Amino acid sequence: MESPIKKLLIQALPGKGRPGPGLCGRRHAGPFFRRGRSSVKIQVAPGARSSGPGEVLMSGRRKGEHKITSREEIVDLSRAFQRSRTLLTAVELDVFTVLDAGPKTSEEMAREIQAGERETDRLLNALCALGLAEKSGHLFSNSPLAARFLVRGKADHIAGLLHSASQWKTWSTLTETIKTGHAPLAKQVRKARGPRIRSFVAAMHQRGMENAEKIASLIDFDGVKRVLDVGGGSGSYSQAFVRAGRDIQAVVFDLPNVIPLTKEYIAAAGLQGRIETQVGDYSTDDLGQGYDLIFLSAIVHINSPEQNEELIRKCARALNPGGQVVIQDLVMDENRTSPYRGTMFALNMLVSTENGDTYTESEAFAWLKKAGLSDLRRIETGLGSSLVFGRKVE
Repeated sequence: MESPIKKLLIQALPGKGRPGPGLCGRRHAGPFFRRGRSSVKIQVAPGARSSGPGEVLMSGRRKGEHKITSREEIVDLSRAFQRSRTLLTAVELDVFTVLDAGPKTSEEMAREIQAGERETDRLLNALCALGLAEKSGHLFSNSPLAARFLVRGKADHIAGLLHSASQWKTWSTLTETIKTGHAPLAKQVRKARGPRIRSFVAAMHQRGMENAEKIASLIDFDGVKRVLDVGGGSGSYSQAFVRAGRDIQAVVFDLPNVIPLTKEYIAAAGLQGRIETQVGDYSTDDLGQGYDLIFLSAIVHINSPEQNEELIRKCARALNPGGQVVIQDLVMDENRTSPYRGTMFALNMLVSTENGDTYTESEAFAWLKKAGLSDLRRIETGLGSSLVFGRKVE
């Protein structure tokens, strides 16, 4: 079940709901579909169920469940931002971490977070109404839910909420972006440094660590010795890959504002001897040579179709014969109206990137074919994403 905190964010920033656990181990053969001269296999990981060719629904979820069906739901949706903004402001002010030290009055809390007393009091009252704080007399404290998930430094802390707060600013430009065809904050997002890039990498790391071992279980590492993790961020997937085989070495390739953080995460995992880093921009720099597997997680949605075509060509050139490209991303149905999360994420790419989008299976297969890759197949992971494979002919 989704937590109340996650539901608050999904209502107002639906494109970024974090997929939860629910996948297990080995590949499960699905139906074959004939595409021209080649056979393409779509597989379904255990924990997800297929409701027709190419369509997979998360366990317990039904197609169309996000559709608005009444006047009341329209009104509720129009106001959903109020709940989300209340939570995100509290996170930005570190309210829950401060309250973890013990109950406080609104006056004491205002001094701690350097804010107005009346304004702080109203925020705390609203958090009580949301079930994220509790009030006894004049004293406020965290609810059990907030104490578990919203206090920095705790094991279950949701690290991605500061990233959601930064997304608030980009999503607020949606109307302007659609009218002008230009995302006014896209360059700022790409060149982000300091706290913003750190919060983004932390959010991606948390998601990656939850999913990486399961994703690794769906990839065939037979004969794989060198892995290139393009745009690998914290290296969470590389960590899972090198642990999948004792002879596997990985290289995380990312931008100069990311790699210093990558090195921190690799050092914390004690994997400096097995994971290297390489500073570069995949849109302008060469990827190198001699890789058996090139992994692109949450990368193709940043780019235009033409940029992805060129990127996959670069990947193909960097592969050893018999090596494979593995793309992890949201994959849209051909009519682009589902899955729901993908439609919202397409809007997220509009406001956050200069050329990004979500793509269909046929588009991903076309890039792989043009790069000379074969044995094309797609696996639905059960985590809300797909793995798309292409192999270089030996």
